[in-house]
Amino acid sequence: SCPVNLNTSGLEELEGIPGIGPVLAQRILDLRSETGGFAQLEDLLRVEGIGEKTLEAMEAYVCLEVPD
Repeated sequence: SCPVNLNTSGLEELEGIPGIGPVLAQRILDLRSETGGFAQLEDLLRVEGIGEKTLEAMEAYVCLEVPD
């Protein structure tokens, strides 16, 4: 099962990920709307404030399922 789907989750779900506050959650949503979705988790590194360590910490809580 997909815990928090980065391609469909809303602000509140994203904020529920440890280490992600309201500002980062909004940046994730902004990048998603600009790019049309995330193809891979590494795309999150394009979000200001998310680096390798944050990405590693998030990996257990997120997944990618591309919406149809």
